[in-house]
Amino acid sequence: MPGRGALCLGLLLPVLLGCGSAQPGGCPALCECSEPAKTVKCVNRNLTAVPPDLPPYVRSLFITGNPLTHLPAGAFPAQRLPDLASLNLSGNHLRTVEAGALALPALRQLDLSGNALASFSPQAFGEGGSPLEELALRGALRDHGVLLSLAALLQSGTLRNLSRLELADNGLLLLPSGMFTALPALQQLDLSNNSLVGLRNVSFQGLGQLQSLNLSDNSLSVLWNSTLAQFRSLPALQHIVLGHNTWVCDCAIEDLVAWLKESDQVEGKEALTCASPDKMLGKALLKINSSDLNCSVPIDLPSQLQTSYVFLGIVLALIGAIFLLVLYLNRKGIKKWMHNIRDACRDHMEGYHYRYEINADPRLTNLSSNSDV
Repeated sequence: MPGRGALCLGLLLPVLLGCGSAQPGGCPALCECSEPAKTVKCVNRNLTAVPPDLPPYVRSLFITGNPLTHLPAGAFPAQRLPDLASLNLSGNHLRTVEAGALALPALRQLDLSGNALASFSPQAFGEGGSPLEELALRGALRDHGVLLSLAALLQSGTLRNLSRLELADNGLLLLPSGMFTALPALQQLDLSNNSLVGLRNVSFQGLGQLQSLNLSDNSLSVLWNSTLAQFRSLPALQHIVLGHNTWVCDCAIEDLVAWLKESDQVEGKEALTCASPDKMLGKALLKINSSDLNCSVPIDLPSQLQTSYVFLGIVLALIGAIFLLVLYLNRKGIKKWMHNIRDACRDHMEGYHYRYEINADPRLTNLSSNSDV
């Protein structure tokens, strides 16, 4: 029945052609789409660029595990993707994110973890504010310049709606000053598994909504009283994780120990132990008493030096004042002494002048010679 075969072939041909290429509002050839779930997945598809024909219905987009290195401006057109709320770009090879690359009107969640970012524009989310609420950058900030760009972005106020920020696994030593001051809605901050050695330059002021702070697996040796005071001042902060840090149990840790004993903010504080000195190794911080610490030597050397300089300045000022007072009280005697010195110097100089005149006049020289004879 050739007629029926031809009819079937004619009906199947458009379907086969439609499967081979994306149709407007359809699904890109290398992606998997679910219109009912409003989801598109382009996972491990060897993509080097964002597919230009993403369906406009997409709300959750996964582009992961691809050799994607560059996000240019307009990589995700706002007009075409008005409902895109969740964007996962983790595990690619992203190096550059240009200005306007992520300017999406409905974007709430963004995951850039596992990339090797080298350039991240502070205007990546556009010139105005962004509705972004969750930002994951786990293992994506190995370049110091990118960290500074991120700090500039956060300080600009573009992400004032951000409630969750994940900066774990980035090998961070220090954080830029004032990095979090323009994030009033921030509730969860993850700084775990870095190499942070201190928080003295970090301000948590203004984070009135902060509920959870993860500082575990860093290189913190002490938390100074200024930082502890900030923790006390945050009304919503009830979950602080400090495990697996290198606590140095000398006199500097007294404030931290006292705070741990009185505070309910720290999770698992019973497991916090000393990493040094050797005599305190493994001792629980909550079991440390003042008698366990050798506080005979001042521990805050900069403060001690500053105090010493101030004291030295006061002593020198007093010595100078006494010296001037002595000069004032003995001004007459000093004046007479100065006159005597002046007269003695004048007589001495006149004697030299007389001798010079004799030596300069031949007649006086001969006369002097004859008189000697």
